[in-house]
Amino acid sequence: MADQHSAAGDTAAPPVALALRWEEPPEGPVLVILDQTRLPAEEVELVCTDVPALVEAIRSLAVRGAPLLGIAGAYGVALAAARGFDVDDAAESLAHARPTAVNLGYGVRRAAAAYHAAARGGADAGQAAAAALAEARALHREDAEASERMAGHGLALLGELLPAGGYRILTHCNTGALVSGGGGTALAVAAAVHRAGQLRRLWVDETRPLLQGARLTAYEAARAGMAYTLLTDNAAGSLFAAGEVDAVLIGADRIAADGSVANKIGSYPLAVLARYHHVPFVVVAPITTVDLATADGASIEVEQRPGHEVTDITLPYAPAAGAQAGTGIPVAPLGTQAYNPAFDVTPPELVTAIVTERGVVSPVTAPGIAELCARSRSGNGMMSI
Repeated sequence: MADQHSAAGDTAAPPVALALRWEEPPEGPVLVILDQTRLPAEEVELVCTDVPALVEAIRSLAVRGAPLLGIAGAYGVALAAARGFDVDDAAESLAHARPTAVNLGYGVRRAAAAYHAAARGGADAGQAAAAALAEARALHREDAEASERMAGHGLALLGELLPAGGYRILTHCNTGALVSGGGGTALAVAAAVHRAGQLRRLWVDETRPLLQGARLTAYEAARAGMAYTLLTDNAAGSLFAAGEVDAVLIGADRIAADGSVANKIGSYPLAVLARYHHVPFVVVAPITTVDLATADGASIEVEQRPGHEVTDITLPYAPAAGAQAGTGIPVAPLGTQAYNPAFDVTPPELVTAIVTERGVVSPVTAPGIAELCARSRSGNGMMSI
């Protein structure tokens, strides 16, 4: 089950509230999640005591973002083990909570493998659960470290692509600390640019229909003191035409073996605009987001979200007059059908570079992706193609 309560303490420190943490109160271990559906109006935490509650938090987007979903999946397996639930059943339900983000299944499998390895080695239930938790914590640490390295590689890449400095960066959806065990992916690069004194403007797409840019990226940018401006998604073209965008930085939920990138719906049109206007289009994601088992973009399963997210305006935290929080206000005629894919796929030829913690692939090709992954498995330094 999941309980909720307002986050305590000074909300100005840390700059962004922790997206996820493991706690062990006297009544038993829990996974505490910052409910991202309630931001930016209030910081409310969900306390998940079992896997069904965590699965619902994942599906409702209370917890979201590819790297964080991997961490949440790993902790979910540890939670099931620690509370004496069936680990294999828990892993199955977690891994299929959302289909597109490859990190979710990766985190689940990794923690489950640690649990089963310990059990096969003679560990009792408590020791096997501890092994799963240790693996989840290791993944959490690794993601934080990966965020820092991606930020450094992204900053260096922008310096090579745009030596004049003073960048005006356009971003889509949310890719900061709210999706990561650390500073994030694309927004971590923007934050590094900001700290270096090189960020002239962060252009924030609102990211319809769930407004992760307006609600979450703006929340993070404001807390970091970045110079940012929010725009409707369909205003991006006018920015490009006016010469106001120097680079596009986005994250990824899955990168196929050929370099095709699945990211929040609206990313592909930005890539087309960027190509037409000769603007670098850069994807920032950890190496765990690369899925060599998915051959190409056509093989990526794209999650279809409920139509009411398009036909209604949902009010999760700030009810209008006469409306209940958590309900929707219809903006389309009753019975309207809606097309609502959660992601779109950008082909590799439209991607200038993919930035990972292991280095940069540019141009983006299947051999380049394969070599990056091979070097990652061997632990051999960084690379740039």
